[in-house]
Amino acid sequence: MRRLFSGLAALAFVTAAATSSLAQGLTVPVDQSVAVALPPGAMNVMIGNPAIADINVLDPRNAVVLGKAFGVTNLLIMDGGGHVLMDRQVVVSGGDVGHITAIRGGPTGPHVDSYACASRCERAVTVASTASPSAVTAEAPKSNP
Repeated sequence: MRRLFSGLAALAFVTAAATSSLAQGLTVPVDQSVAVALPPGAMNVMIGNPAIADINVLDPRNAVVLGKAFGVTNLLIMDGGGHVLMDRQVVVSGGDVGHITAIRGGPTGPHVDSYACASRCERAVTVASTASPSAVTAEAPKSNP
């Protein structure tokens, strides 16, 4: 009876650890990177939708996730036997400070321009864009002290 209880307790602990790994999310700002620690034994590292995020494995213990486009995908890490070590939701979102996005409608659909702002705003090239930045600039909004 004692062995059965110990075995069930160990199984519950492993299940809780796996569920915790699934529940943890990773938020990555678009056009930025976030470091990820790989679990021991990681052999295969994948992103569910490579249009949303990309991953670069640096060494057996470290990787970097790059946010490419707004959206939600997942990071899946497996060992050599195909067992899932980590399945983590990845949310790629916009940053909160220092940028402006202008969306204009037109006959061919929406046109999106992004601007990086400090003392003034400059057109920014994002990972997903193919256009080169133009010389268009705008004054950054002045903050009231």
